[in-house]
Amino acid sequence: MALLPKALSRLIESFQKLPGIGPKSATRLAFYLLHVPQSELESFGENLRTLRLNTVLCSVCKNVAESDPCSICSDATRDPSIICVVEQPTDVLAFEKTGKYKGLYHVLHGSLDPLNNIGPDEIYIADLLKRLRTQDVGIKEIILATNPNMEGEATAMYLQKQLSAISYSPRSSSGEAGQPPAKLNITRLARGLPVGADIEYADEVTLSRALEGRREY
Repeated sequence: MALLPKALSRLIESFQKLPGIGPKSATRLAFYLLHVPQSELESFGENLRTLRLNTVLCSVCKNVAESDPCSICSDATRDPSIICVVEQPTDVLAFEKTGKYKGLYHVLHGSLDPLNNIGPDEIYIADLLKRLRTQDVGIKEIILATNPNMEGEATAMYLQKQLSAISYSPRSSSGEAGQPPAKLNITRLARGLPVGADIEYADEVTLSRALEGRREY
């Protein structure tokens, strides 16, 4: 079997490092790019080069964005008293496609997975707790929107224990604080989502129903 050119071999190796890409898929993608016009290849390469340079993590919600704070956190029309906790930035995209949710988000960038040494310190749980304690606007509800699989459920249970000790200060109709602290409402998405599925792959109707039918957790 003839040896592949080094440039092609290196590209195949790079593709194989991507999640879900095996040797056959990597080889197919690499050979496909041989037939793409050079101008498109250069544009593709430039997009890869500037990916990390032109994106930031929002200091508030930890979502991937172009600016800090992100466009959702800085949107005055959103309800700041509700925070939807998700595992990945792609989950935010899924919820936004439904057009049903008007609150804010917090992105964990993962879930608890002891078998792979992913504990609370490896994802943005501490940042969520700090956010709840320091945010100017009182948080009334936390929606635990982790995936309905083993890791997602473990993460939701851990968050429920951490969040149950936190209360919020209700505000009067004039927006003033000072009323007695109230219990934080912790909810979980309804079972419209199939067990073991990922939120980012759910269709808009299923996700909308899960959001509307959320329950106390």
